[in-house]
Amino acid sequence: MNTRILFTDLDGTLLDDNKNITSGNQQAIDEALSQGHKIVLSTGRPLASARIQAERLGLTREGCYAITYNGGLIYDLYRQETLFGKTIPKNIVLELFYAASERCLHIHTYTDTHILSCYDTAELHEYSSSTLLPYCIADRSLHELTSEPYKVLAIDYKNMDPLLSYQHDILGKYSDLLDSFFSSDCFLEIVPKNINKGASVKWLCEYLGIPLENSVAAGDAQNDISMLEAAQIGAVMCNAFPGIAEHGNYITSADNNHDGVAEIIRKFIL
Repeated sequence: MNTRILFTDLDGTLLDDNKNITSGNQQAIDEALSQGHKIVLSTGRPLASARIQAERLGLTREGCYAITYNGGLIYDLYRQETLFGKTIPKNIVLELFYAASERCLHIHTYTDTHILSCYDTAELHEYSSSTLLPYCIADRSLHELTSEPYKVLAIDYKNMDPLLSYQHDILGKYSDLLDSFFSSDCFLEIVPKNINKGASVKWLCEYLGIPLENSVAAGDAQNDISMLEAAQIGAVMCNAFPGIAEHGNYITSADNNHDGVAEIIRKFIL
């Protein structure tokens, strides 16, 4: 069989605006898996949150994988094992937290089970609710961070300008160690250098022995650009953020609320 592989973003792509999957998307995914194709959840979310979503969607079967932390960790959802991981040194994380606190900007990272922040903020509560993950308030030395994290996230739900300033003034100092990009207007993603969804597409295809020309990616936001460009088919959701469409080679007719991923699966996978 000519095995194909779908890399799909979650929010704004596979999930509707209420963070649920449409019946059409679910049926198409089930058909693809039953025919031996692979489904990869590709998200900026931490692994713990991605696993919760995978269980809700029934995507813990054989052939199901997850790219999490925007590529920082690749995981086999069926065998429950990590295939690849790259982290940020703790001393760099401490410096990022300190610089953000000086600007009164919310910033957090992750343990294996919790969101970790030094301050109890409204942003923390909203993010925790949307990702279904509990949070922990750490001391300023991040003593609770017992292992190096895969990602740091800065948030401003009201104004993008403080995030842009932080990215320019602070993250520019670490350009040899870190990459940063926006997954939405309010989320500034901070990851190890050369970590992104596109690199993960190539890594997982090679690991699974699937030719890159058999790969399809679906996304809607800036952190999906590298994935859309890396896959043979870069399918951009019609509800994508401005400027994303130019990085793909197919635009869906249906949005994330109306079986857009099912459209992609039926056209390019089945």
